[in-house]
Amino acid sequence: MKFKSTAEIVVPQEPLEQVIGQDEAVRLARLAAKQRRHLLLVAPPGTGKSMIAQAMASLLPKPTEEIAVLHNPENPERPICEVRSLVQLATEKKAGEKLKSKLVEPSAVPSFVAERLGFRCRHCGTLGKASERSCANCGSDKYAPLGSEVLGASAFLGANAFPEQQLQRRVHTTRLRENGDEEVVVYERDDAAQKIRVLDQKTLERLEELSRNKLRRVIVPFNRKTFVASSGASETELLGDVRHDPFGGHVAASGTLPYQRVVAGAIHEAHQGVLFIDEVGALAGVQRFLLTAMQEKRFPIAGRNPQSAGASVRVDGVPCDFVLVAAANINDLPAILPALRSRITGNGYETLLSVTMPDDEANRDKIARFAAQEIRKDGRIPHASRAAVEALVAESKRKAKTLDNQDGALTLRFRELSGVIRLAGDIAKDGGAPLVEAEHVAQAIRRGKSIEEQLRDKYGSVYGGAASEFKGASPRGDQKEIS
Repeated sequence: MKFKSTAEIVVPQEPLEQVIGQDEAVRLARLAAKQRRHLLLVAPPGTGKSMIAQAMASLLPKPTEEIAVLHNPENPERPICEVRSLVQLATEKKAGEKLKSKLVEPSAVPSFVAERLGFRCRHCGTLGKASERSCANCGSDKYAPLGSEVLGASAFLGANAFPEQQLQRRVHTTRLRENGDEEVVVYERDDAAQKIRVLDQKTLERLEELSRNKLRRVIVPFNRKTFVASSGASETELLGDVRHDPFGGHVAASGTLPYQRVVAGAIHEAHQGVLFIDEVGALAGVQRFLLTAMQEKRFPIAGRNPQSAGASVRVDGVPCDFVLVAAANINDLPAILPALRSRITGNGYETLLSVTMPDDEANRDKIARFAAQEIRKDGRIPHASRAAVEALVAESKRKAKTLDNQDGALTLRFRELSGVIRLAGDIAKDGGAPLVEAEHVAQAIRRGKSIEEQLRDKYGSVYGGAASEFKGASPRGDQKEIS
C-alpha cells in the first residue's frame, strides 16, 4: 500500500474491471455479453451480483429498435404492435428531406404568395429578403395594408402596428394540373436559404405517409438504458399491463382509447438489453411466463386485473429479446423452476461467486481500490488515509472469520464494507477532518454493528435481549417476571 490517501489510487474505467475477487464470474459475464447468453449468479447477498449485471449491460450496444402501440380502428381492444429500427427511421427521415428539398426563387411563385411570405412588397412589387420588415425600394412597411400612405409605420406605431397583416410562414392554395384537375399546393418559407419550398399534393401525401400520422404511442423508445432491474417485481411490473379506465375507453370523447393505456413490462423494456432479477426463486409461478418470454422472444401485453376495463385489451407480438441475469442464494436454488434453469444452462452459464479471497498483498491492494471506488461513487465523503485502509483490511479479515469461518482470508461481502466506508466518511466530514482516518473507521465499525451484534454485546445473546425487553410483562398486564 504505497499511497498516502485513496485519492492517489487509479480506478478502472470499465465497470467489469471494478468487480473485485470474482474473476471467473467476470470472465463469464464478459463472454455472455459478447455472445448474448443468459447468466445465473449464486451467492450470498452483498457479493457483487447486481454490480456484475450492470457492468455486463454496459458492454452491450445501444438499442436499435423502438416499440410502439398503434390504435386499431377495426378492433380497439386489439391494438397493433409496431417495431421500428434506427435504419427505418433514418430512411424515412432521408426520404422526407429529399421530398422537401425543392426550393425556388421568390420570383417563380405567384405574386400574392411572395407577398404573404414577406418576399415581395405589396406596395411597389419589389422583391427582397423576407427577414427585412421594410421595403428596400420604397421604404413601406410590408405589414401595412394596401393604400396606406404611412411610411415606416412600425417605427412609429410599434412592431404590431398591423397585426392582421402578419407575414406567414406557410401559404396553402390550389392550382390546375395539365389534365384540368385541381390540386393542393403548399408554399413554405425557408429563412436559411431565403427561398420558397414548393410542396405539391403528391409530395404532401408522401410526407403524411412518412410522418405516420396515426394514433401511435411509443412504449419502449430508442433512447433507453440497456440495464433493467426487476428484483422482487410483481407479475404486472414484470410482464406489463393495461391501465383501468372507468369509462371503458370505447369512445375517445368519454374515455381513453385502449392503445393509450398499454404499459410495457420489464421484459419489454429490457429488449436488446439485460434484465436483472434478484431473488429469482421468489417469483414462484411467474417464472413460467419468464420462461415463455425467453423462448419466444415475444410476449403479449394484456390487462391482468379481471375487474379492470383493461382485462379485455391485448397486444400480441411485443418483442422482448433480452439477456437474463438471474441471482439467487444457495438455499433458494430449489425454488427456481427446473425448466428455467435448463433454459439458462442451455443458452448460458451458471456460476457460484466467491465469498472470500486470500489475505495477501495483491488482494489488500484490491481492498484499497474498492475503498477508492466507493468514495468516488459517493461523492460526499473525503478520501481515506493509508491507516484507514489498513483498518478496513483488518475489518475485512474479521468478517471473513466471523461470517464465513475463513482464517487468513479477506471477505468479498463488500456491501457491509461499503457501509463502514460511508459511515466513517460521514464521521470524518462531521468532524471537519480532511481525510478518513483509522479512528473514524473504528468508530464506524462500533456504530455500524447489526441489531443482533448489539443485542449480544448488551445482553450476552439475542434471546437474552428479547427476554430483557419483555421482562415483567404478562398477557394480563401484571408485573410477573418472565423466566
